[in-house]
Amino acid sequence: MKKIAIYLVGLLIMAGFSNCESVLDEKVESEFSDNLLKTQLGVQAVLANAYGELPTIRNIVKRSDMTSDILWQSGGGEQGTATPLINFQWDSSNTLEAMDWGTFWNAIRDANICLKFAPEATGFASETTRKQFIAEARFVRLWAYYFLYDQYGPVPLRESMDTPMNQPRPSEEDFLKFMDQEFDAVMKDIYPIGEEPAYGRANLGGVQGLAVNWYLNRKEWQKVIEFTDAVMKSGKYQLFKDYNELFALENEKNSEFMLVYGCLANVRANDLLATCWPTDVKTVLDAYIPNTTNTQWDSYASNYRIYNSFYNSFEQNDQRKGRILTKYINKNGVNIDLLEDNAANSKGNTRGLKFPPDPMATGNGCGNDFPVIRYAEILLSRAEALNELNGPNEVSISLINQIRERAGLSDIRLADYSDKAKLREHILDERKWEFWYEGKRRDDLIRTGQYITKARERSVNAKDTHVRFPIPQSAIDSNPNLEQNPGY
Repeated sequence: MKKIAIYLVGLLIMAGFSNCESVLDEKVESEFSDNLLKTQLGVQAVLANAYGELPTIRNIVKRSDMTSDILWQSGGGEQGTATPLINFQWDSSNTLEAMDWGTFWNAIRDANICLKFAPEATGFASETTRKQFIAEARFVRLWAYYFLYDQYGPVPLRESMDTPMNQPRPSEEDFLKFMDQEFDAVMKDIYPIGEEPAYGRANLGGVQGLAVNWYLNRKEWQKVIEFTDAVMKSGKYQLFKDYNELFALENEKNSEFMLVYGCLANVRANDLLATCWPTDVKTVLDAYIPNTTNTQWDSYASNYRIYNSFYNSFEQNDQRKGRILTKYINKNGVNIDLLEDNAANSKGNTRGLKFPPDPMATGNGCGNDFPVIRYAEILLSRAEALNELNGPNEVSISLINQIRERAGLSDIRLADYSDKAKLREHILDERKWEFWYEGKRRDDLIRTGQYITKARERSVNAKDTHVRFPIPQSAIDSNPNLEQNPGY
């Protein structure tokens, strides 16, 4: 049985929170709230629902890798939203599937319900467990704000159930201050690593890992050093020995995953696989699952394909491209070589099977957990921060080489990097090879000032303002104090 039992509890109350506006507007004085929300079980169920409101894995990957130099798409009904995403043809009236907005506000709403009722709820074993639960609720809210900021910049802050709905956007400074305060508050009381009530719920290591990512993308290098140091000194994490087995179902709960989206086959599932199978696949011949015959997994008409330029960027012996599908037998018994197709197609046709099929799954939903933060990111983030602060240095080189050694590659040498810019570019490449299909590339390119320039290199008509997405017009229509991002 899958480990995130809290999701099952959340099913008890989903119907009760189906209307976002009514929950936010009312005082929550129903019979439901008088009973369930005054108990530990009740607020835990609401928090389960908040976790469930976080975005789909496919949307995370789409808005990152499909707006960058890794991934493109063709076929099926999804092409209608994927093509304008790839071509940066979005505006406030044409917000696309990968641009999540409402689901995060649902998570914030649910977290605020928990924060309202948990201080007085009965059933907590101790005041310590109550504080830990409250910190967890604050983290889920923080996590939702993290994703909103990543897409849209500062958004209205709803810090309680009593916050008026029509809030204006805060200044950049005020929003960042709020986030800093929330990270500090959560870390003070959140569950120690390994002591969270169930696998998949946040603990101190996961919060510290998200803080590393937050401060990395803000270029607050000293903060990155501080939090990577804390993670490394905890002694709780290490690189998993085999990169290509890291994402398989049987290797969940590994020592590298720090913060995950827990997935259940056919329920809250990882549906990336259905977009990666060629529609005519019968038997896979490589991608670390040779001779696997597809008799139970669906493939969408929508096909996600890897750019030639990305596939060809790997060093010859880099094991991190091992899960990229290049050969298979189709349903007519014909051997298909996607690398030959690559030669004939300037874009590329190989497929990413980073998350291999779940033997227990049928249809389109596998149970492979999706890593939001893993220990490899701690190492490469620390290497980047040290380089930005001090220029090329032996510690950064050593951290990078830990990643390369697992990938089966030779070490790089400090002598080969004469300045900060050269090592920065190499770290950016290592992150590309390490984190493809994990929703990191867009942020990495924005942070290093290359998101727009690389889009233009792909003949995309990208504007400088495209580093942020447009706020949906429907949200602006419902809140007259909400200002649109520049350029839309």
